Amino acid sequence: MFTPAYIKHGRILIRHAEKLLRYRKDLLSETTISELKAQIKEVRAGLKTRNESMVKAGSERLHSLYMQYTPAPKEAAWRENVEVILVAVVVAVGIRSFFLQPFKIPTGSMQPTLNGIIGHPIPPNQPAPNILRQIGEFVVLGRNYINVVSAEDDQVTQVVPKKFGFFFTFSRIICDRQEYLVYAPPDTLRQDFKVLPGNRYAKGETIAKGAIDTGDQVFVDKFTYNFVKPHRGDVFVFRTDNILGIPGDPETGPPFFIKRLCGLPEDTLRIDPPLLYVDEKVAEGYGFQRVMSAKGNYRGYAPGRDYLGDATKPYTVPSNHFFAMGDNSYNSYDSRWWGPVPEENLVGRGLLVYWPFNHHWGLIR
Repeated sequence: MFTPAYIKHGRILIRHAEKLLRYRKDLLSETTISELKAQIKEVRAGLKTRNESMVKAGSERLHSLYMQYTPAPKEAAWRENVEVILVAVVVAVGIRSFFLQPFKIPTGSMQPTLNGIIGHPIPPNQPAPNILRQIGEFVVLGRNYINVVSAEDDQVTQVVPKKFGFFFTFSRIICDRQEYLVYAPPDTLRQDFKVLPGNRYAKGETIAKGAIDTGDQVFVDKFTYNFVKPHRGDVFVFRTDNILGIPGDPETGPPFFIKRLCGLPEDTLRIDPPLLYVDEKVAEGYGFQRVMSAKGNYRGYAPGRDYLGDATKPYTVPSNHFFAMGDNSYNSYDSRWWGPVPEENLVGRGLLVYWPFNHHWGLIR
């Protein structure tokens, strides 16, 4: 580490020049070979005496000779760019596979802790904001505007999902005579815009108009659960493979769910609205207290159907399983309906909301 830079540089140049002589000796002229050897000898002599000016001058001449007789690889620029892109892809795949994976919150089961996709209808006669404001709202809030107007007298027959990649969910509004592709999931069109099969619309009548706020985009920590056991109160993501009652998507397979981890293995749970009891004590932790306060948009915990449906009948979570519930308890399809989550289905802990930049942005609690 204490070797001067000019000596390191000279040694490296000698090594590369000798490599050039070994690999291309049969292609170089005798004159070229003699020049390279003489220049190597000069640099080596300067290194031996630690003559800085001699080493630097000789290194410059040797470098010039080396570059003159070292052919540039074909399409070097393209190859270098491809290598950079491939390395970036490998690094990104590695991070996604083992450390952080992005997810989009599609539904409102965790509201108001995490937002799903929310529709905001506006009256047909009210104009949408100008394009500059729409761009600003998209960047900051992830908000898009839709305006679907019936081109003729018609009736809606189906509203079906159409996915493009992981993050983009559209709907096809299928009518008897026409069809529309809308950037909003069927649930949002049904709940917020009241677009339902059987609805009739006259020519020129608005089918759906308003703003669509994208669901919170979150990073999930896939690394920690390899070394630390899940904690009660974590917001966590899990696969729904082999969970009865959760059908797989024909295109993407079993969906991923994000809920709050309300019960660890061997925990005994009971719901007496609005409270959740764990081992006959009111659940502790910021997330639980916020839900049970029933303040703001929180409503407390609601009884389930097949599990925790009776306040007098507690449920004990089996070994190697976890009990998951949404913070929006009255509108969450969770373990109260289909049972506990097997340990092998766990993906990771919800770490932070990285977009949009609303009041949820930051660490998830």
